[in-house]
Amino acid sequence: MLKIGVIGAGHLGKFHLNNWAVIEGIQLVGFCDIDDANAKVVSDKYQLPRYADAEELMDACDALDIVAPTTVHFKLCEAAIKKGKHVFVEKPLANTMDEARELVKLAKEANIKFQVGHVERFNPAFLALKDHALQPMFIEVHRLAQFNPRGTDVSVILDLMIHDIDIILSLVKSNVNYISANGVAVMSDTPDIANVRIEFDNGCVANLTSSRISMKKMRKMRLFQKDAYIGIDFLEKKTEIIKQHTPGEKNVFTFDIETNNGKKMIAIANPVIKEVNAIKMELEEFRDAILNNTDTPVSVVDGFRAMDVAHQILDKIGNASVS
Repeated sequence: MLKIGVIGAGHLGKFHLNNWAVIEGIQLVGFCDIDDANAKVVSDKYQLPRYADAEELMDACDALDIVAPTTVHFKLCEAAIKKGKHVFVEKPLANTMDEARELVKLAKEANIKFQVGHVERFNPAFLALKDHALQPMFIEVHRLAQFNPRGTDVSVILDLMIHDIDIILSLVKSNVNYISANGVAVMSDTPDIANVRIEFDNGCVANLTSSRISMKKMRKMRLFQKDAYIGIDFLEKKTEIIKQHTPGEKNVFTFDIETNNGKKMIAIANPVIKEVNAIKMELEEFRDAILNNTDTPVSVVDGFRAMDVAHQILDKIGNASVS
């Protein structure tokens, strides 16, 4: 039985507690939260002991699930790693690039399992494409949210766009060549809306727009590659693939188009979207990596790379606002 402790029982932390409670092979040892009133509510609801000291909770566990504010990620992760504990930490990996770089070093030296909570990797609309060859050369992303004061301690880049940065880096097997970016702080002290263009060495280009001051929600990604267009709706959990029809292909809608090279048959497919609890799935994958001694699906290096690009974007926005 794998002993798990949760640090941070706020809005997202409660979702993690709900899921750990029903995951097999897990003993939920307890939690740590600095808010006394909230801690009492959590302790009563889940019948879990509250640990006043995070390191005492670490000592009682095999692995830690850290859902605390980003500013304390490094301190908590460092302490857990030095105790030889496996770590799951919510995105972003750390508060600064120096902290993130040190966590990569510590995790590798300690040979522990380390996973970063980029939950959109487990969105069923994205998982529906796991058996398809994805080699995008142009990517367009819109991630829009309505304003919520919770989470405005970080920019929209680290709050929302980092989800898409992580997915794009997992799809494009090439180094980032150039980044241009613009962002505006409207309702908070950090950028609330931003537009970014990322160019890769292999020629792929990604345009990303993120906003947390929109009137409606949207989480869409469009992938264009040599043989196909793929649309992913992370919010509505829908996926669409449009490509040239392959003889014998089933479960597709087809139509003909005239081209300079003659008539071509186009196929539209909507892959089956399985119902998936994304948070539960990412936590189960973390459990499995520990029990089976396999790689975590979103490694500490993945978390570092997403942060690195996010901070390059922030630097570009900062320099643009100065000039």
